[in-house]
Amino acid sequence: MLTAPHPSSAPAKPVLDFKWPAEGIARAPYRLFTDPEIYKLEQDRIFRGRSWNFLCLDVELPKAGDYRTTTIGETPVIVTRDHDGKIHAMVNRCAHKGALVCLKKQDNVASLTCVYHAWNYGLDGQLKGVAFRNGVRGQGGMPSDFDVAKHRLQPVRIESFCGMIFGTFSTEVEGVEAYLGPEMAQFIKRNLDRPLRILGTHSQTIHNNWKLYAENLRDSYHATLLHTFYTTFKVNRLDMDGGIILSDEKWHHVSFARRAKLQEAAEYSDAKVHSANYESALEGPRLLKAWEEFDDGITHSIQTVFPNMCIQFTLNSLAIRFFAPRGVDKTELFWIFLGYDRDTEEQSQMRIMQSNLTGAAGLVSLEDGCINEFVQRGTRDDPGGASFMEMGGRVAESEKNSRATETAVRGFWQGYRGIMGF
Repeated sequence: MLTAPHPSSAPAKPVLDFKWPAEGIARAPYRLFTDPEIYKLEQDRIFRGRSWNFLCLDVELPKAGDYRTTTIGETPVIVTRDHDGKIHAMVNRCAHKGALVCLKKQDNVASLTCVYHAWNYGLDGQLKGVAFRNGVRGQGGMPSDFDVAKHRLQPVRIESFCGMIFGTFSTEVEGVEAYLGPEMAQFIKRNLDRPLRILGTHSQTIHNNWKLYAENLRDSYHATLLHTFYTTFKVNRLDMDGGIILSDEKWHHVSFARRAKLQEAAEYSDAKVHSANYESALEGPRLLKAWEEFDDGITHSIQTVFPNMCIQFTLNSLAIRFFAPRGVDKTELFWIFLGYDRDTEEQSQMRIMQSNLTGAAGLVSLEDGCINEFVQRGTRDDPGGASFMEMGGRVAESEKNSRATETAVRGFWQGYRGIMGF
């Protein structure tokens, strides 16, 4: 039965009949991907609960008056930079009738005005004026005790970390760096703690529950099997030196590999892993050339932050992915490809070229756009079933010498169960 959303919160009454399998985090009930009531509860307990959600990058709001629209779960959000350079976030919902205030993905404005009845807000979300507040020719208008200070856009608590703007509706959740934990925060600093440059963006809609993509990002086991390009061209394989680090609450993770330390394993031939046993060549071999950026030798990493973001580094391609639920069986996935201000033009071009590895039509990640839909379609008629996740064991613990494991996926479900109260 569903109980409290978090140990620090007051106990909640059960709201639906749901029991996790006795095997614990080594199973994920299929019902989680199709049940509209569970999906609705996630909006409250995860996205509007004790979590930090990636909103945008600081560099995406370079000038006073810039805004971007995004979502926290399904809640529409505006992020702005005011005329003093301060960043604000607020729900994109007019305090009058509830209409969206900002309709564009991004813009530069002096203030925010709802097109419906022209209620006007400052860049901090404070109501500044109401059309016809005093009526017309002395008739109508707002009551004499109407107070603009009591009608603003709902604020969202925000924090900036390594150039990323995070938002939360929770007043109790710890700060972002503490939420990440020391190992996760340090690895983000490795990749992002310097001035960033946006090289490109794109998005796609995938027809599956958002948690299937959250699983996919943590599943290092599938990468060498599904993504044949990785294996064929020795970009990321399980027989490279690498491992997985989980955060204290298990819901964030880092998976890493060192390309230079590949020792080809017999298991690739024994298991008849496709594309591992023949030679191929690229007409454009420059795609796979890279320079060593960090002294730790890591050439591939996937880092997740619960509930819905990822930082990837492959060769020299750096990107942020974040994804938003758009219904129980639909997810919107966004990609921001990055470089550093210090990059030379040649380095920028190499990063842009390598960005073809990932993204909606990437040489590597193309398959992820459909594989999670296969799971959605395969499980939707069996809400009583559950997935089996025992590769590498049955618990969620860091594994610093292997990625042939589903430990990070189990870690996601451990964190999910905690915040949902399952």
